[in-house]
Amino acid sequence: MSGLRQVPIPVAAPALVAKVRGQPFTELPQDLYIPPDALEVFFETFEGPLDLLLYLIRKANLDILDIPMALLTEQYVEYVELMRHKNLELAAEYLVMAAILIEIKSRMLLPRPAMPGAEEEDPRADLIRRLLEYERMKLAAQKLDALPQLGRDYLPVEVWVEQTLAQRLPQVNVVDLQEAWRMLLVRAKMTQHHRVSREELSVREHMSLILRRLQAGGFADFRELFDAARGVPVLIVSFLAILELVRESVIEITQSAPYAPIYVKLAHAQPE
Repeated sequence: MSGLRQVPIPVAAPALVAKVRGQPFTELPQDLYIPPDALEVFFETFEGPLDLLLYLIRKANLDILDIPMALLTEQYVEYVELMRHKNLELAAEYLVMAAILIEIKSRMLLPRPAMPGAEEEDPRADLIRRLLEYERMKLAAQKLDALPQLGRDYLPVEVWVEQTLAQRLPQVNVVDLQEAWRMLLVRAKMTQHHRVSREELSVREHMSLILRRLQAGGFADFRELFDAARGVPVLIVSFLAILELVRESVIEITQSAPYAPIYVKLAHAQPE
């Protein structure tokens, strides 16, 4: 005979309502008290009584030039009564408008005397004029607010451009300088007389000669500063004189592009 075995049915854990200081609560406390005004939701905010009137007119789809004062006054007074219970400070200026609406409503209920040729002004005329003017100003303010504003729609970007005031001449290609010197040596060998003599040459003297040639200002051709007819020793001394002047920042050597002619000028002279 087989026996029956009871299987325990799993019971769902109670739902967690909240945690207070790390302690879980599965049900609301019995002594919990929530004040009636603990939570308030405002769906519409108004900037004044005219804004409220304009909202009620547009919401009810009324003609602003032919306002039914009875319906509008009733809705307005209901809102003012609600505000008086919630916020007394905001109800002051709204009460003034409520009195104006009641006055207009009363004037429209009074019988109008029939006088021939007399046209009585509509009691709503001043209110309609104020509403139309306020609506135009409100639409203009919305258009201005829709324009892009600094800090809200875009941020300023500042760019600092650094301009070099000092004029810098282009650098001389070393290979071109070597080639120019090699061509001078070739020219010197072609014009040499193979005469053996001893001559004392001064680098300082040739430095002075080169400076005198550059005194006129502007650029001078590098090759024109050498006299190939005087032989290789003079060319070497002249070349050393130019290098010494460059080292002392007395002259400057420049070249506009690779393989272009090389020019020399005084360091303090303005280029032409």
